[in-house]
Amino acid sequence: MSATGTIDRPLTHDPQKQAPMTSSASEPAGSATPVFSPAAAYTARQNRTREMQLIPEALARAHMHERLREADAERQALRLVAARRMQRRAERVSLRARRALAMAVMH
Repeated sequence: MSATGTIDRPLTHDPQKQAPMTSSASEPAGSATPVFSPAAAYTARQNRTREMQLIPEALARAHMHERLREADAERQALRLVAARRMQRRAERVSLRARRALAMAVMH
């Protein structure tokens, strides 16, 4: 009796003989690849190892990108607050000058 392996109980625990974790376009999603060669298993294992080693780097890059975006948004918000503050100050000074001019003209 030849039993096929499952994820929980693989046919072999030898990584050299395991099927690559890829699926073809003709297979439905989630189906296993039944035919494989030891060379393909080795190549797939190498690719998975390389990809897994690059995951922390990709996460760090995404994290830094998000932090830079947040810092830019914070700087823009601070500039907007400062601009509104200066605008209100300029409006008050302008009102004071108009009042002073009106007082000078009336007396």
